[in-house]
Amino acid sequence: MDRRWVGPDGLEIVPAHRAGRQVLRLRRHGLVVADCLSVEEVARYVDLADLCEVIALPGARQDARAAVR
Repeated sequence: MDRRWVGPDGLEIVPAHRAGRQVLRLRRHGLVVADCLSVEEVARYVDLADLCEVIALPGARQDARAAVR
């Protein structure tokens, strides 16, 4: 599973590539909000302390996504 972080209000951050560069893609409820080149740019959109890394547990399905609503 690729790395992924989630935050408040449906925010999700995933690594992506744009124009040959690695970016941190911010999505809110599935819609792209921004492609950030640095963690400092991400901090303009969300308090970094509010982010939680999603970690796949052994034996868990790779495509399963659980969210608390």
